[in-house]
Amino acid sequence: MSTIFTKIIEGSIFSYKVAEDVRFYAFLDINPLTKGHVLVVSKKEKDYIFDLDDMTLAYMIVFAKKVSRAIEKVIDCKRVGLTVIGLEVPHAHIHLIPISKESDIYFSNPKKRFTSAQFQTTARAIASFFRIEQKQQKDYNLLL
Repeated sequence: MSTIFTKIIEGSIFSYKVAEDVRFYAFLDINPLTKGHVLVVSKKEKDYIFDLDDMTLAYMIVFAKKVSRAIEKVIDCKRVGLTVIGLEVPHAHIHLIPISKESDIYFSNPKKRFTSAQFQTTARAIASFFRIEQKQQKDYNLLL
């Protein structure tokens, strides 16, 4: 049976997409801890992140790094925290959470509420910077 994340990737459930490639899909968490909280999801439907093959896991971290760079351009934060919990949805994923203090990443904190327009604006901004990051990486690779 497909997970909710698979349905999001397939487009049967709406999401505020910020980035995608052939292996991964990134979108805003609709129950965020902070503004700009993003989920990076493997397109391979695996329950546990450490069940992913080594190459997929390595690429997932690199993809998450590029998404985090885009988040940092949009959201005023000291860092983008990364966490893997994986209990709430049985599908390998990473949380990227803009933080200014350690307690910003506590999942026991009340979730933030944003309007659809606020989510859309944030998603578009992150997506725009992600595309710039991707283009710069491609340009860099051409120089190698």
